[in-house]
Amino acid sequence: MLEFQLKSEYIELVKLLKLLGLAETGGHAKILVEEGEVSLNGTREFRKRAKLRKGDIISVFDKKIRII
Repeated sequence: MLEFQLKSEYIELVKLLKLLGLAETGGHAKILVEEGEVSLNGTREFRKRAKLRKGDIISVFDKKIRII
């Protein structure tokens, strides 16, 4: 499991996907979310700008990311 160190109150889902290289571009990140490829805490997440906070776990394909 990957860990992402949060340096502010939250980060938006599409920004995290792009920052970690799980999406090639912001547009690609939006498509991943729209197509249901992303889960937040075990539930499919369709909000592109979902606010991720410490303790959240994001799953994309076969990767899991914990926000710390």
